[in-house]
Amino acid sequence: MARQISGKRYAQAIFDLALENDRVEPWSEDLAVVAEAFGDAEFSALLKHPDMSSADKLAATATVLAGVNPLVRNLVDLLVTKNSVDSIPGVYFGYTELLDTHLGRQRVEITTAVPLESAESDRITNFVKELVRREVVLTTKVDESILGGLVIQIGDKLLDGSTKARLEALRNTLHTEIVASG
Repeated sequence: MARQISGKRYAQAIFDLALENDRVEPWSEDLAVVAEAFGDAEFSALLKHPDMSSADKLAATATVLAGVNPLVRNLVDLLVTKNSVDSIPGVYFGYTELLDTHLGRQRVEITTAVPLESAESDRITNFVKELVRREVVLTTKVDESILGGLVIQIGDKLLDGSTKARLEALRNTLHTEIVASG
């Protein structure tokens, strides 16, 4: 939990700095590059290796993140020297949430059993836009285990209209009725 809190705290600090410098969207792109680099298992393991000196770790991040804004790299360097590289995904996630709020956007994830066609995706986007009354950034995911229907994740809210959920609800109802009558 402490790592998540510190990730959010660092995200807020860098977001405030980005606002001051009028760089909120470019720094979001830089943080995406950072998150991708640190998401690489080998690179992350290298930076966590106890025999690697801090100077070598900082040199490695400078090489990998050469195109990233120096102020964003300063944050990364701070996290590397504090052995807090596990906080980086939390920083990126927190920054993205702050940016979305700042720009009036809502991220929505749709899970379906089969890939959506463009018209279906547009219809769902418009439905969710009316629901949240904000610009919607839609991502889609295919999960055959839901069998049919769709699952909509809006922030911490979940709308589960999947066939799997309906079948489980029916099974629970039948089980309850059998137990009650037996």
